[in-house]
Amino acid sequence: MPGPRAPVEPRESGERRPLLERRPRGPRRWWRAAAAAVLLVEMLERAAFFGVAGNLVLYLNSADFHWAGEQASRAALVFLGASYLLAPVGGWLADVYLGRHRAIALSLLLYLVASGLLAATAFPDGRSSFCGEMLSLPLGPACPSPGCPHTSPAPYCAPILYAVLLLLALAASSVRSNLTSFGADQVMDLGRHANRRFFNWFYWSINVGAVLSLLVLAFIQQNINFLLGYSIIVGCVGLAFFIFLFATPSFITKPPTGSQVSSMLKLALQNCCPRRWRRHSARDPPGAQLLPDQRSPQPGPSPQEDIANFQVLVKILPVLVTLVPYWMVYFQMQSTYVLQGLHLQIPNIFPDYPANRSTALRAQGGGYKIPEAWLLLANVVVLLILVPVKDHLLDPLLLRCKLLPSALQKMALGMFFGFTSVIVAGVLEMERLEYISHNQTVSQQIGQNTYYAAPLSIWWQTPQYLLIGISEIFASIPGLEFAYSEAPRSMQGAMMGIFFCLSGVGSLLGSSLVALLSLPGGWLHCPEDFGNINKCRMDLYFFLLAGIQAATALLYIGIAGRYERVAQGPASQSCPRRGSG
Repeated sequence: MPGPRAPVEPRESGERRPLLERRPRGPRRWWRAAAAAVLLVEMLERAAFFGVAGNLVLYLNSADFHWAGEQASRAALVFLGASYLLAPVGGWLADVYLGRHRAIALSLLLYLVASGLLAATAFPDGRSSFCGEMLSLPLGPACPSPGCPHTSPAPYCAPILYAVLLLLALAASSVRSNLTSFGADQVMDLGRHANRRFFNWFYWSINVGAVLSLLVLAFIQQNINFLLGYSIIVGCVGLAFFIFLFATPSFITKPPTGSQVSSMLKLALQNCCPRRWRRHSARDPPGAQLLPDQRSPQPGPSPQEDIANFQVLVKILPVLVTLVPYWMVYFQMQSTYVLQGLHLQIPNIFPDYPANRSTALRAQGGGYKIPEAWLLLANVVVLLILVPVKDHLLDPLLLRCKLLPSALQKMALGMFFGFTSVIVAGVLEMERLEYISHNQTVSQQIGQNTYYAAPLSIWWQTPQYLLIGISEIFASIPGLEFAYSEAPRSMQGAMMGIFFCLSGVGSLLGSSLVALLSLPGGWLHCPEDFGNINKCRMDLYFFLLAGIQAATALLYIGIAGRYERVAQGPASQSCPRRGSG
């Protein structure tokens, strides 16, 4: 016979506890199993995501598509931005209709379909079926004659590729926004300290997936073919889907409780345009102001709670908005940093093999080259090493000494490291262009493409990747913790969506800036290079980003300081925040 059950805690109406039988000492063990399943799903999903994002510029710049360098970089930034910007869509569907568990399952299914479509574009028959035939346009060096074309050709297969990338972005954003809070739900009853540790290890699992993706998938995509690499991505998503469904009996799941987005928008309209709101309310019949979720049997928040939640949201949003320029800098790692690396000298993996030797000013021989995306490993390794050190050693030591900085202080430090990363990238680009101006180039074959690179080793990019990795530890992880812990309990899912949405805004602003600077006369306008960037001034673009980040960091310091002063005052006690556990 089963042993006596542990006392049942109060729970929300419709909340489902794990189906597995629990003995008195069982709950903590099964919560760990549920959290471990969430982390494993996240690891596999991130491996698939980085498998798409890590070499997307190279894929679009390849002989199969022949996109120009700025076109490929812009597509990568749009994909990355959309994968964050669409996060509130998945969060809203989970809150209103599906619940987090069902939303994650359906998102993984969509992920599986979209990754299969992307794989279909990687082999000739699938590509011709979706996109038709492409007019061949070989890569070449910058043409010095005045008769060179000055307009970039329309990118081949752009509608299909953008549609597939947006489907992938929607699926990835929905998984990200819901899986984060769904995982936190599994350890919520263990207190705030458990939440902080979960977010540390959640971020660690993200980077384990990135390591697997960059070590294996990036090598296969660059040196073998993209079809095999994208097929492995389909397998990763399928395995994540299976694990999530298999672990369902151990999960704590909550029903959809309705979204407060409509309530927040109405309160914002009331505060910004009170006269228009009164005229609009007077025209509506009685009961028309009720939201659909308020008419449902589920009890919603009271008007007083809505007002208190709105006040908390107004305090939190300025802090998160000032992180947007940091995200503009952060996402360069998977777009313009990649493009810069393709124009630095990339060594062969087996340099002693005779066929792999290369000489400046001469086309290189065959052989396997180090994937350019492996430079992302510098960022990932920093996270894999420093997150456990921070969790087990640094944070407990600083806590005992009462020197542990707040999440807001850590975020300011993260902005500083992001600023230094893009400055280092700009200095390296200046040096690279100096070699190009003296016609010192290396013609190197990467996959099916020829790039005219400066005779500078790609390893010179390592510092900028290390610095962006350190910035992520201090800006992104504390930002997640801040958004979740400071939000009212009824808005934690929505706040996760807003946090990721603002991340996407930063990426799309970076993409818009690239598009603006790619217009005739802009720093990034170099269509005569046909995929190369040797006539561009990407160094000035990096320095512009650094200036934007520095100016916004000063604004952030003032806003964050005011937030902390208000939070320490007596008025903050009345705000319905999450308990400290």
